[in-house]
Parts: sequence; C-alpha cells; structure tokens
Amino acid sequence: MTATENIETGETSTKALWKRLWPLVLVGLAVAGVFVFDLHTYLSFEMLKNNRQTAMDWYQQNRLLAALSFVGVYALVVALSVPGAVWLSLAAGFLMGTLWATVLVVFAATLGALGIFLIARYALADFFHEKAGAAGRKMEDGFRENALSYLLVLRLVPLFPFWLVNLVPALLGVPVRTFVVGTFFGIIPGTTVFCSIGNGLGAVFDQGGMPDLNIVFKPEIFGPLLALAVLSLIPVVYKKMKKKPDDE
Repeated sequence: MTATENIETGETSTKALWKRLWPLVLVGLAVAGVFVFDLHTYLSFEMLKNNRQTAMDWYQQNRLLAALSFVGVYALVVALSVPGAVWLSLAAGFLMGTLWATVLVVFAATLGALGIFLIARYALADFFHEKAGAAGRKMEDGFRENALSYLLVLRLVPLFPFWLVNLVPALLGVPVRTFVVGTFFGIIPGTTVFCSIGNGLGAVFDQGGMPDLNIVFKPEIFGPLLALAVLSLIPVVYKKMKKKPDDE
C-alpha cells in the first residue's frame, strides 16, 4: 500500500469515526451547557417549593401545553442523563396527581431512554465489539438470550443508575423493541411510588419538611419490587433447567 493510499485510508477512517461519534459529541456539549448555565439547578426541591403556586396556576390554565412541555423536558433530561429527574417526577405528582403523573413520566422516561440508547448504539456498539472480543460476544449472547427478563430486573430494582441501564443494553445488542418494552413496564412501579410522594407534597410544603426519597428502600415497598424482579427471572431459570436434560 502506497503512502497516498495510507493517507486516503486514514482520512476515510477518520470520517467514518466522526460520522459515528457526532451524536454523542452533541450530547456531551448539551450536558456541558446544562452545567455551564446552571440549568440543573432548576431540577431541585427548593425550586419546586419556591415556585409551587406559580406552577400550579400555570398548569390549571394550560393543562395540555403543560403536559406536552413536561414530556419534552423530562425526555430531554433523561436522554442527557442530567441529575434531577426525580424532582420532575415529584412535580408531576404534585401538579397532576399520581395517576396522570405516572402515565406521563413513564412515557417521557421511556422516550428519553430510547433516545440515548439509540445514540449509544450508533456511536459505541462497534467500538465495544472490537475491544471486548470473544468475551464481549459471549456476554452479549447471554444477555440477549434473556434480554427482557434482565432488563425488567435492572429497571425494577432501584439499585442501578438509570443512565447505566440505558447504555449497557445498547452495547450488548438488545433489540429496540425489547428495550422499550422492558423500560416501559419495568419503571412503572418505581415511578408510581415517586409520583405518589409528589402527590402528597402539599402537606410536606406546609410542614416545612423534605420528602423522604428513601421510602423506596423501605421493606413494604422494596420487598414487592424485589419480588417482581424475581418473577421476571423465572423465564431465565426455566430456560436453564430445560437445557440441562438436553445437555445430558
């Protein structure tokens, strides 16, 4: 290969790399902008507390616009993995009540998660496969075989960062449909809990207190979530038990 061919090959590789990475670069710039302009400070309990009446009045006068705006903002926050989505969930519960807040939050969170999932897959999946080698392919095969069950466990048990559970399936080749279904149904229980907390924020404001976000780890709530996660693993156990006789 001549020097000219080497240069052309290098230029082609650079262009291909940039074409793959530019969505991720945009996400990084957007996240940087959020923190540079202190936009993340709007996602806080104090902001909600100090503007609760204004928010309530605006919601009462513009319900449809408020709902659409909320979905857009929440999806963007999730896609950018900016801390503070929990306060948006509480705000939704406070303004809309538990039921409608849960519906909107689940839809918005799934939409945002799908956004970063697709970006991560487009930008990083090939790189991950190249670097992970045979071990990575084995892990990918194992995860994909029971992807829905594993996703439900990761979503149901509130021990895994939401942003991480958005990225790992993208790198492991989980189908889009499976990711959406697992995310949508997996986050319903936890979302309901936080929106319910938000629904009771009025009393918290009146008492001058803070909502107990650790309530999700109390036995009466964490126990059922863990039970649901265990139930989600039943198909995995069944498949493994079914394989054993065949192997023998």
